[in-house]
Amino acid sequence: MFLIVGLGNPEEKYAKTFHNLGFLAAGDCAALLHTKFKKKECEASVAEAYLAGEKVIVARPFTYMNASGRAVKQLMRKYRVGPSELVVIYDDYDLPKGHVRIRPSGSAGTHNGMRSVIAETGITEFPRIRIGIRDEGTEIPLIDYVLSDIKKEDYDLFASACTRAAEAAIALASGTRFDLVMNKYNG
Repeated sequence: MFLIVGLGNPEEKYAKTFHNLGFLAAGDCAALLHTKFKKKECEASVAEAYLAGEKVIVARPFTYMNASGRAVKQLMRKYRVGPSELVVIYDDYDLPKGHVRIRPSGSAGTHNGMRSVIAETGITEFPRIRIGIRDEGTEIPLIDYVLSDIKKEDYDLFASACTRAAEAAIALASGTRFDLVMNKYNG
């Protein structure tokens, strides 16, 4: 069993914002696994698939970014998933735009969604895939920036980053060694 959670905000008005890159990557995961989001449970939209004989759950929490941990905790409990069987995908202002960074554990950094996940689950030792959003030319407050729409000229860059993040999550779910996934997808 493996649980992949993409963080974001459920309303349509947030669909093309930086803070929804986790949702977009989760959508890419579902597409790569040839499944769709059909179920609503644990305050999340859920897609189910099998990979190498193991069940993989891909989820997008309905709880909004700042309460993402509530859904993650419920999903972990329902599916009896431990920290090593969870991967969370999210946007990260601390990385340059379009960069993907995979880590086995860590702090929440400046990300409120990850703060919620860590606070609700009580764990920091779980894989996470971050998609960089920092644009050196932008000088607006962080809260406004993460909720702003991705520029049209950057859309392909972020679409590619989301696909790479999804591929990395699926590689982890398939049992590929963590160091190999990091070497292939970081950057």
